[in-house]
Amino acid sequence: MIQEIAKMIDHSILHPTHTFTDLKEGCKVAEKYNVASICVKSYMVADAKKLLAHTDVKICCVIGFPAGNSSIETKVFETENVCKDGAEEVDMVINIAKALEGDWAYVEKEISSITEACHKNNATIKVIFETDYISEEKTLKKLCEICTEAKVDYVKTSTGFGFSKNSDGNYNYIGATIPHLQLMKNAIGPNVKVKASGGIRTLEQLLKAKEAGANRVGATATETIMKEAEKKYKN
Repeated sequence: MIQEIAKMIDHSILHPTHTFTDLKEGCKVAEKYNVASICVKSYMVADAKKLLAHTDVKICCVIGFPAGNSSIETKVFETENVCKDGAEEVDMVINIAKALEGDWAYVEKEISSITEACHKNNATIKVIFETDYISEEKTLKKLCEICTEAKVDYVKTSTGFGFSKNSDGNYNYIGATIPHLQLMKNAIGPNVKVKASGGIRTLEQLLKAKEAGANRVGATATETIMKEAEKKYKN
C-alpha cells in the first residue's frame, strides 16, 4: 500500500522561486519514495532527467503554466521542446478564457493539438482545467467530453496557482475538491484518468481524492504524506 500511494504522487517543484537547489532536493525526495514523477518547470527538464536517470521516476513538465494564455502554436512548440529534453509526461493548462466563453472549437483544437504532440513523442498528456476558475458543472462536463474525444491520458483539476481576488482585496484558493473529482470521474471515458492537484497536503486528503476517483495527485507535501503512509501501513 505504501508503494501504491507513492506511485500516485507527482512531486511538484513549480513555484517561481524554486531554484536548482530546490530541484536537487526535490529529486532526492522523489527518489527516496519512488514516486510516480517529479513535475518541473520547462527549463528544469534536462537537469531533472540527469538527476533521476538511475531511477524509474518519470519526468513531468508543465506547459502554458499556470495561466494557460499561450497560443496553441506556442504550447505545441513548448511540448515538443520539453519532450526532446526528456519529459515523459506533460501537464498542460487549457485556455481558461476560451472555455469560459464557450469557444469549444478553439478548446478542441488546443487539446487535440497538444495531445497529438505528446503522443507523437510517447509522452503522457494531462489536461488542467483550473477548477478554481472553471467550476460550472456544464462546462466541466463539456471539457471532459472534449478530452475523451481527443484521447488524452488524464484530466486534472488545478495548477496550485489559481488564486482569485475577493472583494476585500484578499486572495482565495481552493484547489482540488471531492465534488469536482467525482464530477470529472463520471464525465470522462473509460480510458481517461483523473489527477487531483491543489491543496493535497496529507495522507487523509490523498485517500479521499483516491476514493473520489483520482489516479494521481500533485503534491509538494510528499514527505509529509509518505511519512504518514509509512506510519499507517508499515505493519
